[in-house]
Amino acid sequence: MDAAKFDTHTVGKDEKGSSMINETFVASTPKGAYEQAVEKYGSEDLQIVSAKQLRYDDGELRAEVVIAVPKTLFMERSFGTAALRSKKRSEEEEMLGEIGALKAELEEMKAEIIGEPLSDTVVQKVRRLFLDKGVAPKWLDGVLDSLVGTPIIEDESLLVSYLLEEIDEMLQVKEENLSSPKLMMLVGPTGVGKTTTIAKLAARYAYLLDRPYRVALINLDSYKVGAMEQLAQYAEIMQIEHYGVSSPEAFKERIEALEAYDVILVDTAGMSPYDTQKFVKVIEFVTSETPRTLEVHLALSATVKYEDMDDIYQNFSFLDPQALIVSKFDETKHLGTLLNFMLLYKLPMSYFSTGQEVPDDLLVASKEYLLERFIGDVNEG
Repeated sequence: MDAAKFDTHTVGKDEKGSSMINETFVASTPKGAYEQAVEKYGSEDLQIVSAKQLRYDDGELRAEVVIAVPKTLFMERSFGTAALRSKKRSEEEEMLGEIGALKAELEEMKAEIIGEPLSDTVVQKVRRLFLDKGVAPKWLDGVLDSLVGTPIIEDESLLVSYLLEEIDEMLQVKEENLSSPKLMMLVGPTGVGKTTTIAKLAARYAYLLDRPYRVALINLDSYKVGAMEQLAQYAEIMQIEHYGVSSPEAFKERIEALEAYDVILVDTAGMSPYDTQKFVKVIEFVTSETPRTLEVHLALSATVKYEDMDDIYQNFSFLDPQALIVSKFDETKHLGTLLNFMLLYKLPMSYFSTGQEVPDDLLVASKEYLLERFIGDVNEG
């Protein structure tokens, strides 16, 4: 039986600074759970936090979808407008407390600035250089703070080298491994080139490795006009099996039918970070029970904007991506924001797409390639 439950503590702020509440909806499918949320709140103010499928004590498989709801809307729908009035005074007191804490924090920062030694001019110059290249202040300041009192912080070239070494150490690579049957799904924002990347991967696995692996393609992209035709055309050229499926049940059946294949690659619809309906549909496929373990790769453009980065990660993270495929390396030489993404979210990289040519413009991800490109950009600065 479908049900709902909620966690009544404040869990964060939205982009407007409003407090948010997490509420969990439970149903037999992710779609059913999401529809419960829409019925209660409408669709405009909902944000998906997570989605998973669990087997309950009664043996039934159920989906749990966690929705972030503005606190005012949650209180109004759950307890009525009287509860909002009763909370007004405590919220005002909480706000005054936050303002006081912020003032204290600003005073502390001011004291630190006044007390900075002259050698911090080196830090300021190097910090500005890396910030200009897109590296996140949160990560950068954490490393710089750890160097206070050491000789490194007084030598510009030494400090730059140290930061590059720290970046190298923190970057992670997901090694290519075809020793067991692979089921690999690509997800990502609209326009990052997932379909072309799928074709490159298919050609690599089928023709360019130590032996020809048996490869099949599955398309879940029912939103984008011509997407299935594009992948089907690639499949025909490469003489690779290609299928379209429209439901989790058909997806499971198709995976079972392709048991003899070494690699199954799954293409999905490009999604805006705010396109909840498409996310709900993909969740149903990701959480469905399949004979093989599903490996989710997030496709991200090397041209990603800093202001979009957090939204992309937060909205795709509940699909539990295991690796990052970076596309459009040929369209930018500024890779700081991309590095920033991997440093902050610690997502291993698996492949780099460096152009439009199939299958040539695909590389197995490596720290060396990425850092060489980034260091060239730093040197130009």
